[in-house]
Amino acid sequence: MPMRGKDATTTTCLCAYGFRITVLAACLLLVSTTARSRQRNDDSTRPFTFVELNCENLFDNSHDTLKQDTEWMSESPRHWTYKRYRQKLNNIGKEIIACGENDGNWRLPDIVALCEVENDSVLRDLTRRSLLRTSRYEYIVTESPDLRGIDVALLFSPSSFRLISHRSIRVKPLKNMRPTRDILYANGLIISGDTLHIFVVHAPSRYGGEHSTRPYRLQVAKTLASAIDSIYSISPDAAILVAGDFNDYHDDPAPHLLYRHGLQNITADAKGSNGALGTYKYKGEWRSIDHIMASPKMSRRVTRSYISDPMFLLEDDEKYGGKTPLRTYNGFKYKGGYSDHLPLVARFGLEVAE
Repeated sequence: MPMRGKDATTTTCLCAYGFRITVLAACLLLVSTTARSRQRNDDSTRPFTFVELNCENLFDNSHDTLKQDTEWMSESPRHWTYKRYRQKLNNIGKEIIACGENDGNWRLPDIVALCEVENDSVLRDLTRRSLLRTSRYEYIVTESPDLRGIDVALLFSPSSFRLISHRSIRVKPLKNMRPTRDILYANGLIISGDTLHIFVVHAPSRYGGEHSTRPYRLQVAKTLASAIDSIYSISPDAAILVAGDFNDYHDDPAPHLLYRHGLQNITADAKGSNGALGTYKYKGEWRSIDHIMASPKMSRRVTRSYISDPMFLLEDDEKYGGKTPLRTYNGFKYKGGYSDHLPLVARFGLEVAE
């Protein structure tokens, strides 16, 4: 079982040399595993489900003196009580469980990339004290310099993803740029015998204007692209997945930079089955600022990608019409919902290594 929490998550800047050593070790393990595998056939293909979800402020109600999190306490204007926190945990758990439904069949997602989670305690509660408590998910989480204490995390089933290593990649701030979330990097063996490289991203928001904040998101993309290039330099046909809240649309400059570094957006055209045309609705318009990107090796294995929008995640949009995500709060009014983002789901068909 991997170590978790502050002692387990690297919070210093990622050294390029150390990153290349980590990738090289993972690739050598892949070569060894592949050499032992026998010939496969179509009957050995198995489904593999990857989910991305921005949880929208998944905070506990305890104050971290090093972070600006007093908004999420019992005595705050939001009255963020322990009861409300526990309800939020169960809501997120229910949302993840629903992503396992597939044409009448159900199987718990293999990997879940999460944005807007506060800390290790929240992830422990989510995996051990919510509706996910019997899932046997393990997790890793960053410890970023974000002023509010927002982090990214990865849930994974150890039977589907055997963790090899993980690191936090620090994004160097530009002038006038506030410290942002670390990029979470993890690699591990999947059922096909491949080493899967995963990056979880939560880029800076557009607060202050899209154009003026664009360089900040490009800085995150450049940092990520450098890490991806390091993987490709050692393993040109690497299996890579990148997921998260990019705060950009699929045709914006930062995503396009990543496309030029060997990634394909496998959810650019994803839609829901109950009217969701994007993961996020702003002023009546559905758009997606959440994305799952993949290397060619993983893109070839995609069987389906979509937005999970069961009716319990939606409510009537009284101002603009249609439906909108059912949030935990609308302003300061508590609604007891889920998130302002809907989950992205990507399904893959993987051949099982014998």
